[in-house]
Amino acid sequence: MFIRAYLRASTQEQNAERARESLVQFAANHDQRIAAFYVENVSGATLHRPELMKLIADSGEGDIVLVEQIDRLARLKQNDWDSLKQKLATKRLAIVSPELPTSWLALEKKDNTGFTDSILQAVNAMMLDMLAAVARKDYEDRRRRQFQGINKAKTEGKYQGRQPDLKRRQHIASLLRSGHSYSEIQEMLSCSRHLIASVAKEQRQADAAA
Repeated sequence: MFIRAYLRASTQEQNAERARESLVQFAANHDQRIAAFYVENVSGATLHRPELMKLIADSGEGDIVLVEQIDRLARLKQNDWDSLKQKLATKRLAIVSPELPTSWLALEKKDNTGFTDSILQAVNAMMLDMLAAVARKDYEDRRRRQFQGINKAKTEGKYQGRQPDLKRRQHIASLLRSGHSYSEIQEMLSCSRHLIASVAKEQRQADAAA
């Protein structure tokens, strides 16, 4: 049994790495170690997640997917959530999260009877579905409030749109000019490759216009 940690942040500027240490400590508290980390910055509302798909592909039957919170996986529309559950079930992968105590049993090396295992799996599946529904509703509620706020600001002539993090983009541009690779910049600034590529594209356009 291998434990594979999945770290996800919702936007390109957020840092998905912030949960790493808490998951390492959680695993240690259960006398376990994390075998691999899979990190990506994508919206929780989409199933298009290359790192998550890589995690599933890399996993062996019975491995564990460790997440900080269930909504790291489950803030999906029902069809996408059902699709993800099927992919996990095909390899009998167990989802474990510090916020879901019923999932912790997957970390314990107990020789339960088949009946006991079936009961525990059923209870955990029910809890996962419930938390997934809550996560989706929370996401939709926040999106609705966000749109309401934007529309109100537009009506009042106050909406300026999302502003880029100019200081971080300038730092990335400086590192690119110094010859640093995308991977080096990612490690130094904890930013996404998408953001680095965006800055690099701006640089090329500026150089071409010069």
